[in-house]
Amino acid sequence: MAGGKPIGFIGLGNMGGRMTRRLVDAGHTVLGFDLEPARAQACGALAAASLAQLAHQTDIVLMSLPDSTVVEAVVEAEDGLLANARAGQVVVDLSTAAASSTRRLAQRFAERGVSYVDAGISGGAPAAEKGTLTLMVGGDAAVVEGLRGLFAAFSSKVVHMGASGAGHVTKLLNNFLNAVSLSATAEVMVAGKKAGLDLHQLLDVLNNSSGVNFATLNRFPHIVEGNYLEGGLTGRLMTKDVVLYVDLVRDLGIASLNAAGPLASFGLGNALGYGDVISNRVVDAIGDVSGGVRLKS
Repeated sequence: MAGGKPIGFIGLGNMGGRMTRRLVDAGHTVLGFDLEPARAQACGALAAASLAQLAHQTDIVLMSLPDSTVVEAVVEAEDGLLANARAGQVVVDLSTAAASSTRRLAQRFAERGVSYVDAGISGGAPAAEKGTLTLMVGGDAAVVEGLRGLFAAFSSKVVHMGASGAGHVTKLLNNFLNAVSLSATAEVMVAGKKAGLDLHQLLDVLNNSSGVNFATLNRFPHIVEGNYLEGGLTGRLMTKDVVLYVDLVRDLGIASLNAAGPLASFGLGNALGYGDVISNRVVDAIGDVSGGVRLKS
């Protein structure tokens, strides 16, 4: 923190880089690690040469990584975070990860006297930029309380959801609803376009009717103008999140009756070449197979 040891940050990409910049702007010194070392300087962080160096020089380590596979690799590598951890450290996983993996890693860290906190984030790149992310957090309540001042640099709402894994469970539930509303609204907007409706009027009706959702309110008013809000969650990562949700509800014994729609929609987008751009481009994938429809003509 400011005036003391630096904050460690692993993963300085689309979200991690923005959160790091917010920490730096709030007066914290950040020691960052990324497979692309130039990202550290780009977001105002000092560059760590290795995970071992980062672990040795920090008391609090934040991670923003693509999925549990990458988190596990960073944590459990031969000279990774766990091997270099020491009692009293706090590790915060801001990734979207499987709760079962999170709980397992939390137990391994606990055996070394390290607190492991899972903190799912919502709001995307714009909220990270403005410091208004919502955090859904799992882990020891006292440890979470001690992190609130740090979280304030990049979030405006922090909710402690319960024990280890609860934050990542909550994030998967939220992301599934996001996937459903985005893919369903994309289909509706393509249908509206093909039916010859004025899309601004259609959105006005939806946003004042029972079909209103986050996508109709915050995404499609921009998309119909040709602005896809690039820089947010990609189609491939959205697909990954829905698969994690399906795995979660399977383990809980819950029937997953609504996952087929977003899996088909984002899977189509990935197959058509939209996997590495913002997930909002799912509307173009649906348009492609519906006669080449584009909302902005």
